[in-house]
Amino acid sequence: MTRRLIACALLVLATGSACGTRTADNGSQTLPTSTPSTATSTSSPVDGAAAPGVKRCNATALKGQVDPTDAGAGNRYGKFVVTNAGTMPCTLNGYSGFQLENASGTLPTKLERKSDPGPKALTLAPGGKAAANLHWGVVPSGSEPVEGPCQPEPSKAAAIPPDETAPLTVPWTLGPVCSGGRIEISAFYAS
Repeated sequence: MTRRLIACALLVLATGSACGTRTADNGSQTLPTSTPSTATSTSSPVDGAAAPGVKRCNATALKGQVDPTDAGAGNRYGKFVVTNAGTMPCTLNGYSGFQLENASGTLPTKLERKSDPGPKALTLAPGGKAAANLHWGVVPSGSEPVEGPCQPEPSKAAAIPPDETAPLTVPWTLGPVCSGGRIEISAFYAS
C-alpha cells in the first residue's frame, strides 16, 4: 500500500509540476512570457535592449574606428566606435575581439575585459553607434626595449563583433602598445 501511494505521488508530481504547455508538433515546452515593454525610443539610433528578431551586428554591417580620448603618465585611453553602416537594425551585446596588426601580420595583443561598463543588449538602427572603452600603456615593461618603440607599431586592428567570427578592419594610428600589447577593453555601450 505504501509503495502504491509513493508511486502515485511521484506520478502526480511528474505530470502536474510542468511549467507551460507542450506543443503537439514537436513535444517542446512553451514557457509563459511577459508582456514586452513599450518604453523604448524609436528616434534613438541605439536602444537599451535588443529588439526581438533583429540579427546580430556582423563585420559586413559595421564600420569601426578608434578615437583617442585621453593620455597621461604613460597611459593612453580611447574608444572603439562602431557604426551600423547597413540598412537594417542589428544587435550588439558584449565584448569585441581586438587583434593589433601591421603590414607584416599580427602583433602581440593581450586583450583584458573590464566590467565597467559590462555587457548590455543594444540595438543599433542604421547609422546608430556603440563604443567600447580602451586603455593601454606606452611605457616599456619586462624585457621590452627602452630605446625606440617597445613593440612593433600597429597600423590596424582586426576587431570581431560579439558572438561573431569574421573581423572588421579598423585603422590604428595611436602608436605601439607596450606590456606585450596589453589592452583593456569594456563591453559595448550606447554612444
